[in-house]
Amino acid sequence: MCPSCRKKVRYIKEPRCMRCGKPVEKEEQEYCRDCSGHEASFEQGRSIWLHRMPVSGAVYQFKYKNKRNFGKVFAREMALCYEAQVRRWKIDEIIPVPLHKSRKRKRGYNQAGIVAEELGKLLHIPVNHRAVLRIRNTRPQKELNDTQRIHNLKGAFAVPENQKIKPNILIVDDIYTTGNTIERVAEKLKAAGAEKVYFLTISIGQGL
Repeated sequence: MCPSCRKKVRYIKEPRCMRCGKPVEKEEQEYCRDCSGHEASFEQGRSIWLHRMPVSGAVYQFKYKNKRNFGKVFAREMALCYEAQVRRWKIDEIIPVPLHKSRKRKRGYNQAGIVAEELGKLLHIPVNHRAVLRIRNTRPQKELNDTQRIHNLKGAFAVPENQKIKPNILIVDDIYTTGNTIERVAEKLKAAGAEKVYFLTISIGQGL
């Protein structure tokens, strides 16, 4: 990362939501608006930066403009920020959030898969690209409101019967907004035998 961009990005620090890691306003606030008042299928998660420029622009380039080499930068930053946390979580396997096969064919790659693979190399943790499938080609979450996002992902993911899911799983994705994608993937992993599920993403929306 160039020195100019590094000065502009905001790394996520305390105070933050105890579950998803979004920034919150006060130290005594345990959970953000999205996490308060309901249970989750995942235990905890963290993100590197707030999803605003220049991070949002870099993530867009990574996802849609074939800037696959950005994945190495993002994975290095994840490792620098959260290697100790990942060790505390005792992760057995990293699983990227999958793309539907038609979208992957069009794009040519799964951006979450690239970050997961690079992070796995850095932390010496195996990566399983086949543990979760996206079986329904859903609309992009960014186009939908909160209610639509929940319905959009129903039945979108599945764990193949031949997959033996390990106890402690780390899901990797690009952006965490309201957490619906991570929640749906975590649900399937728990149903398939995972004991604890955590996540890391590149960026996250602003908490409340």
